[in-house]
Amino acid sequence: MHSISPPGWRQLDIAVVGGGIGGMSAATAMRRAGHKVSIYERADLIGQAGASISCAANGTRWLHEWGVDVAKGDGVILQKLISRDWTTGKILTEYELNDYEERWGHVYYMFQRQCMHTMLKISALGDGDGVPAKLFLNYKCKNIDLNTGLIEFENGRSVNHDLIVGADGIGSAVRGVLGIRPEKRPAESSCLHANVVTEDAIAAGLPDFSQENALQFWGGHGEIWDKIGERRLHESFLGESDRPVEELLAPYPQLDAQVRGHLALGKEIQPWRLWMHDPYPYIARNMVCLLGDAAHPMMPHQSQAACMAIEDAAALGILFSKKYFMGDIFESLSTYESVRLPRATKVQAAAARASQNINERIGFSSNIDNPVYVVKSERGKLTIEEMNAYDMLMHIDEVVCRRTGEAYPHKYTGGLPIGLRLSNGYTVGDED
Repeated sequence: MHSISPPGWRQLDIAVVGGGIGGMSAATAMRRAGHKVSIYERADLIGQAGASISCAANGTRWLHEWGVDVAKGDGVILQKLISRDWTTGKILTEYELNDYEERWGHVYYMFQRQCMHTMLKISALGDGDGVPAKLFLNYKCKNIDLNTGLIEFENGRSVNHDLIVGADGIGSAVRGVLGIRPEKRPAESSCLHANVVTEDAIAAGLPDFSQENALQFWGGHGEIWDKIGERRLHESFLGESDRPVEELLAPYPQLDAQVRGHLALGKEIQPWRLWMHDPYPYIARNMVCLLGDAAHPMMPHQSQAACMAIEDAAALGILFSKKYFMGDIFESLSTYESVRLPRATKVQAAAARASQNINERIGFSSNIDNPVYVVKSERGKLTIEEMNAYDMLMHIDEVVCRRTGEAYPHKYTGGLPIGLRLSNGYTVGDED
């Protein structure tokens, strides 16, 4: 039996500009909401470069909500966060995640970028609820008419769509069309990504860090993170990005020899320049909106960029569902902006702070045993409760009621459900 569409709801013909992780997430959410989706990717083929992607519970919950076959992502469930001494490799702090799924309802995945992208591509284009999305390659956005929804591409083609989602990354062309041209400034650190095959590390007599299923951090003059995959050890070195690894490590002779050994085996070394962007004043105009890095590029130090793109996609899927969408695209996108911009902006700022002070990073805080600090969040510190207990449906309900003038029946707590009992005994929403 087919569900009856409510008055005002209509199926939209949606364009998603950009076929990366954010674009495939948006396509999945929108097809699940009952719409037709076309994905326009500027490249001749989709090959996702880079190393690993973090997907915490606030991202994983939507993968399950959409019915994504997570097994196809070949992910590893993160078990702990480890901070190590820069020179000796000695463990300084260890943040256990053994009760993570029990507390937050979903696990924390680490995906290799290519595998995660393939998983989401299958969910967007393959079998499942809704009309499978269509993918068009070599379609680089040139211009968009914000009055008619006409998209012009550099290949000479043009198309019309009811709604356009700009998911075309940090160098977004769609963002420029919306009149957002941010002044960016180089960050104090940049990255080199290197993939290290675990079997190669073992053969070289190096430790098999993959056995710990941990995100590990070496701190000191610079920073080294490694993110563990099932078959590969994915490592990022934060330092100058325009030099080979050997030259890059030369100034740090005291760096833990085990880390140097792993990096020496690095393959597919890719530079990753880091830029600081101030929050954008808006992320939607008329029938066009931004998503993911196009909407709120951020430093990688909170490992939330992919989750924020997934949350963006989820918000669009909800707002254009049969429950909420009454036919007014402009109003729905305005609500999307009201829901997403404040939350993403806070994560963006927290990631920038964590690039300067690792104690600002979730799980590495020296104040994690202080319940007042964890819950009340001085200086806007990002907390695990704030990220993983976020109730997007409650948030959307609150914003919709505020915009329509209807009475909101609950006390809103920034997306955290009232009565959430934390492991330290405090309850979110309690008054002092």
